Amino acid sequence: MRVVIDTNVFISSFLGKGNPYKIIQLWKTGAVTLCLSTDILSEYVEVLERLSLSGEPEIRELLDLFKKSSQVVFTANPEKLSVVDIDPDENMFFECAASLHADYIITGDKAVRRIGKYLQILVLTPREFIDQFDN
Repeated sequence: MRVVIDTNVFISSFLGKGNPYKIIQLWKTGAVTLCLSTDILSEYVEVLERLSLSGEPEIRELLDLFKKSSQVVFTANPEKLSVVDIDPDENMFFECAASLHADYIITGDKAVRRIGKYLQILVLTPREFIDQFDN
């Protein structure tokens, strides 16, 4: 199962043991494959640095996993899409998902969630994803 994880979910995974944390654990254990693009990875790192979390050991471990994990697929230049008109920066998640044939985009962003489904890609909140995964 391939997933694109929005930055808000990714960052939230470091702030507690809730559903975002559970999603990252699913990736770490190989239950899901993480889909990444250059833009998404850059945004992850930028936000971590802005929050002064980039030096934390857990962050270094996670970034190493990006490099080494077989549960990561990567696209450098996905086709540009215009799916989220009200917040065009969020299109990078759809571009990555479409390019890498992801099953889900997991997000807490309202503009992205409004899309609901694009092609065969379902847009779910972390809770919806965990509920669906558990079933």
